[in-house]
Amino acid sequence: MSPRKQTAGAKTPVGPVRTVEPGHIFQMYRKMLEIRECEDQLNTAFSKNLFPGYIHSYLGQEACAVGVCSALRDDDYIVTTHRGRGHYLAKGMALTPMICEMFGKANGICGGRGGEMHAADPALGILGGNGIVGGGIPYATGAAYSAVLNGSDQVAVAFFGEGASNQGSFHEAMNLAAAWNLPLLFVCENNLYAEMTPFSASSRQVDVARRAEGYGIPGEVVDGNDVLAVYAAAEAAVARARSGAGPTLLELKTYRYGGHFQGDPCHYRTREEEAEWRARDPLIRLHAHILSQNLSSESELDSWREDQKAQVAAAIEVALSSPDPDPNEALSFVYAS
Repeated sequence: MSPRKQTAGAKTPVGPVRTVEPGHIFQMYRKMLEIRECEDQLNTAFSKNLFPGYIHSYLGQEACAVGVCSALRDDDYIVTTHRGRGHYLAKGMALTPMICEMFGKANGICGGRGGEMHAADPALGILGGNGIVGGGIPYATGAAYSAVLNGSDQVAVAFFGEGASNQGSFHEAMNLAAAWNLPLLFVCENNLYAEMTPFSASSRQVDVARRAEGYGIPGEVVDGNDVLAVYAAAEAAVARARSGAGPTLLELKTYRYGGHFQGDPCHYRTREEEAEWRARDPLIRLHAHILSQNLSSESELDSWREDQKAQVAAAIEVALSSPDPDPNEALSFVYAS
């Protein structure tokens, strides 16, 4: 298939101006830096064959995870996808146990059992990744229903890509969540390509948010490369869900910098399209906002980046020196006591 041009600005509104305390902006910026450094260094480690399996990079989509998770409480739930490291870190998963899990080590957050696509930390509401397209959406729906049954005001978030919006699990879950008025956010990170297929080639309606209309719930298109716009939309949707007003579908227009997996040559998209999106890099945009508002200095922002780089490098060194899981424990946790 020859590359089909998909423009960065098409039907992607400019994010709203959001008044956020400087301390909160700094937290979001540092978390985005952590995700960016984690992805960069894990990609390098994987290219050196330092850990097994696959790697699906989250580079370029950092504002989506950070903007949404910044609007959540620790006891709120998230369910993510095969491209979930950004969500893990944004929701608060500890860096070193998360990286050890990527390396399949015994001291990983799941004891090396989850690997790249299936890590979890229920204590932080991180109910896990899912290697099946759209497979995690019903789990998040169940988590939202559990909050209703328990009489809590917790909220659940289902992260998924635009390709999953063509799956039955997406439509069934949205219909059920709407019918039962569940406290659930459907968050579609539309990075334009379902693996190697342009979304415009598989759906006549390229705005996933419009699908909310058929289920009688709000749907909103958001600039997914503007963390403040994402945060504003997520904060409003979370408040709506927590108040008992039901679910919302947020479509975050964004772009993955690498291919579907490391080694993907990306013949299905143009270098011009890639350059257009890199010019709208979420970290560069928040960096420029911080400087334009005189919230911090260039040197301080540089020091934060170096700090995150060092922390990720140290976590990888821990993973490299950590033990593999004991094969005799392979069936542990498979069956209930």
